[in-house]
Amino acid sequence: MRWLVGWSSIAASFGTVGAVGNSGEGRTVHPVGSQLLWGDPDPLWAVGDWRPDEIRVIGVATPEGAPTARLAVLGCCGATDEQLRVGLLSARGGAMRHLTAWPGSYTAVVQIGRRITVASDLAGARPVFHTPWAGGTAFATAALPLADLIEAQLDIGHLAALLACPESPEALGDGTPYAGVKRVPPGHALILREGSREITGYEAVASLAVAAPQADPVHAVEGVRDALVEAVRARLTAPRHAPEAAPPDPGPVPGMGPADRRAARGGPVAGIGADLSGGSASATLALLASGLPGLPGTLLGHGAGAGERLLAVTFNDLTTRGDEEELERAHAIAADPRLHHVVVAAGEEALPYASLDTGPLTDEPAPSLVLAERHRRRLSAGSADHLVGHGARQVLDAHPARLADLLMDRRRRHLLRPVAALTKAEGPTAHSLFVPLTLYRAARRLARTSYRTGLESAAGLLPDANRRAPDLATPADASLAALAWSRPGPAARWLTGEALAEVSVRLQEAAIRPTSVQRPGEARARAALARGAADHRILEQATEIRSQRLHAPFLDNQVVRAARALPESLRVQPGARAAILRRVLGGAGIHDLPPGWGAPSQATSTAVTRTGLRMALPDLMALFDAPLLADAGLVEARVVRKALRAASEGAPLPLDGLADLASTELWLRRLLNRRGTCWTGTAAPRRRAVAGGVAPARRTLQP
Repeated sequence: MRWLVGWSSIAASFGTVGAVGNSGEGRTVHPVGSQLLWGDPDPLWAVGDWRPDEIRVIGVATPEGAPTARLAVLGCCGATDEQLRVGLLSARGGAMRHLTAWPGSYTAVVQIGRRITVASDLAGARPVFHTPWAGGTAFATAALPLADLIEAQLDIGHLAALLACPESPEALGDGTPYAGVKRVPPGHALILREGSREITGYEAVASLAVAAPQADPVHAVEGVRDALVEAVRARLTAPRHAPEAAPPDPGPVPGMGPADRRAARGGPVAGIGADLSGGSASATLALLASGLPGLPGTLLGHGAGAGERLLAVTFNDLTTRGDEEELERAHAIAADPRLHHVVVAAGEEALPYASLDTGPLTDEPAPSLVLAERHRRRLSAGSADHLVGHGARQVLDAHPARLADLLMDRRRRHLLRPVAALTKAEGPTAHSLFVPLTLYRAARRLARTSYRTGLESAAGLLPDANRRAPDLATPADASLAALAWSRPGPAARWLTGEALAEVSVRLQEAAIRPTSVQRPGEARARAALARGAADHRILEQATEIRSQRLHAPFLDNQVVRAARALPESLRVQPGARAAILRRVLGGAGIHDLPPGWGAPSQATSTAVTRTGLRMALPDLMALFDAPLLADAGLVEARVVRKALRAASEGAPLPLDGLADLASTELWLRRLLNRRGTCWTGTAAPRRRAVAGGVAPARRTLQP
């Protein structure tokens, strides 16, 4: 895990070498395995296996006596050194937004005198955390090191909100699973001045009184194309890194090719690669990276490098036949001579919930923990720099609540095609005849419901979520449930009444809190994006392979901004994501796509998840024999075990809700079994984070 950490305090010298704190005692503390980027009075460290080109520190010459001005950029940033210097000069005047507009995925830290500005990204894949410490404020891009620093306890209320309403920022607030450690919201920046802190947004907020002008679909799609091309180009133009020496190849093994043997030994291939699932998102990135024109030093201005072919990795699940069409599309796309295609075949050992007893401790819990082994097998056959299509669904697709936004702008005719598509998906039943009217009424009700009223209604319904959970068996049912300011998550039906009552209080408090309210569809879409970006961040940590970097261009700031400029009337159309990416590829000169490209594959993933649940049922029953979640008062072990057994037998239960419960329980066990700390020095914390953890007896949550 790679992260950066620093702090701002009132003291003029504290924290690097033999510094003296406010108490007058000599106190030296610094993170383990770190490199100092700059020192007192407000030090900054980079921790982990950062590559040399991933850490760039720029300083500008200032007149004698003027405040120090320097900029640190950590991650993959496509800006040149001159652009960084211009950005730093502009930041001296207080501007922040342009520091987040360069291609790539990175974290920017600006120091002007004693003022420090740290910007989080728009999606939430590059978050910033902070906590009061030593008379000032410590900040980091990971929450666990800050929890270590202050020896934080677990925040049981936040875990309850994470399970009950994972896509409701109002319930989650700015908290983390660690008490006292706070999160900077996406699209905001943390500003520190001699220990004092301020959080401010750097994105313009649309007015609710006046409808935004209707964007031209052609120019909006061109903006997405340009942003994606620049995002991929930033990865291709970065220096190549050879993986660290792996164990030697033992030679031919029956049934295993060179890629299979290398994956078994561990370690990625040198160069750049991409996922190739046959879907629209990963195929778009693979085709752009393999044929992006205009790169210096490439053969005829094409490809990932001079004579270099892009490594395209396709995962083939042998336990199901549902993905044969995707595999055929991947083979058709990989026929391009600029692609080197590798198919990673796996059976029961790579199903969801496999190998739950292994894996690293991640910063926070996320549903991707139960899929870590599945993804690790695919990524181990990838390249040192590997492109993935994560985030495309949340960035480009339309949240169902955007139907209410269309009604607010009096664009009723744009509801015809999405409503007709949902009616068709419902099938020729008597119920499908009422789907158009039901959806229209739900969208109109949401458009006429204020933010406060919507949250208060959700808070009133939440305590009964474990007794009358909605049935989301069809796409229309799921869309109807999503047409709300806030809704319970899939795991809420298995939480205790006390836990749901506490989350209900959080929603009621958020309802009366002043806030800059957005349109319901836009607000729900941003919350879903933050949820998906956080899950990708944890997946990156859970599947981390030495010397490999995962790149998700769809979560880059400039791609998110370009996608937000897409008109809602274009987003809500059936198959909008595939159509947009098809036009993106067409604008880049790629037109020959296999039939069925962009078809959804949600049914296949559901079948695979149920199969994995059935195969791992004994391990899951042992995991929830005496769960820590029950000790915390969040669930009843008997209820969860019954649900696991029923889901494995084919009962129509929300499988993603069970994944939330299993991943949270798994994360808690890994956290409480952890030893050591992220810090060293004479004043370093002597105990591990969340000392004491969950109480041995059941904890009653106060509503």
